[in-house]
Amino acid sequence: MNKVENKSGLKEAAILFEGWQEGIIWSCLQGIMGEICVEEGENPESAAAHLGDFCFLAGEPDRELVEDIYRKWGQKFLIAVPQNEGWGRLIEEVCGNGAEQITRHAIKKEPDVFDLEKLRNAAASLPEGFTLQIIDKEIYSLCQREEWSRDLVSQYPDYESYSRLGTGVAVMAGRELAAGASSYATFQDGIEVEVDTKRKYRRQGLAYACSAKLILECLEKNIYPCWDAHNRSSAALAEKLGYHYDREYSAYILRA
Repeated sequence: MNKVENKSGLKEAAILFEGWQEGIIWSCLQGIMGEICVEEGENPESAAAHLGDFCFLAGEPDRELVEDIYRKWGQKFLIAVPQNEGWGRLIEEVCGNGAEQITRHAIKKEPDVFDLEKLRNAAASLPEGFTLQIIDKEIYSLCQREEWSRDLVSQYPDYESYSRLGTGVAVMAGRELAAGASSYATFQDGIEVEVDTKRKYRRQGLAYACSAKLILECLEKNIYPCWDAHNRSSAALAEKLGYHYDREYSAYILRA
């Protein structure tokens, strides 16, 4: 498995991912975050886009590439997304009991779909005792301290990187971080949204309010907040915010 580290190689790999509407893939192909890996040899016909906990497999299914991915990234936790059924069968064959098939939910990318007044009302709907704050250096550090909140900033190695590339909104209960909506990945003119709430604060509308504020922040900056849902609850929240549902798709959770 070779990592692509030049613009011409990324352009060649982009052909294999053509038409795949995913912010994480765009980030990798644009060389902003993550990495593109291809099969050995000239003129590769198979490729993987890897960023954080996600790996997207495109082109002709290739056993060696799946084996390398599972060995390198799948021994802890990885969500592998196959472009077609052939990739899915290879994942099952190579990873065996280490692969759990799941259903994720794609959300349409529609830049002009949002009702700004509705989003402003949503952002103002926090229960008493909570406040919204833009993620600054102090809150960035708070996000890193607990497992539930780490992915709000985990793909940015330091606050300087987050400040330059990312954006996010936190819900604070006094000085305690209660929830957040932030960029999991950054691509040209957009972000991939990550939303998390501390368990004891769930079902109080915190995710709704901070997600609405994040969308407003993104629109103010002329960037698009991509939303991809891990489960039905996430898809329902997206629709409540003004997004439109697209389709179900299969993915695999890989573990050792």
